[in-house]
Amino acid sequence: MASVAAQYLPILLFLGVALLLSTAFVVLPMVVSRLTGSYKPTTDKLSEYECGFPAFEDSRAQFDVRFYLVAILFIVFDLEAAFLYPWAVSLKEIGWTGWFAMMGFLAELVLGFVYAWKKGALEWE
Repeated sequence: MASVAAQYLPILLFLGVALLLSTAFVVLPMVVSRLTGSYKPTTDKLSEYECGFPAFEDSRAQFDVRFYLVAILFIVFDLEAAFLYPWAVSLKEIGWTGWFAMMGFLAELVLGFVYAWKKGALEWE
């Protein structure tokens, strides 16, 4: 039982150091700013500020669904690129089976792209 616990010691040490460093990076700047006197909250400093101008609408306003659709399509085609590189690097080792599997994957992505195009998901008004 002790040997099993000893195997997890490096992981526990890593997690402990990570927790300590992340806490230090969050707490230390706040403590230093309070001690040095740079913490002087004013109404201007505490007001909402986005994109170079003050917020003028309710933060709970609904967004058009096209924003989310474009984001999802970007993620899908970004993942495609992430899968293509390792496939191309290991093409000699995986042989024809891997080639046909990737062609099936690309065909599925092309079908999804054509479907999104036909549905008008890529058009912006």
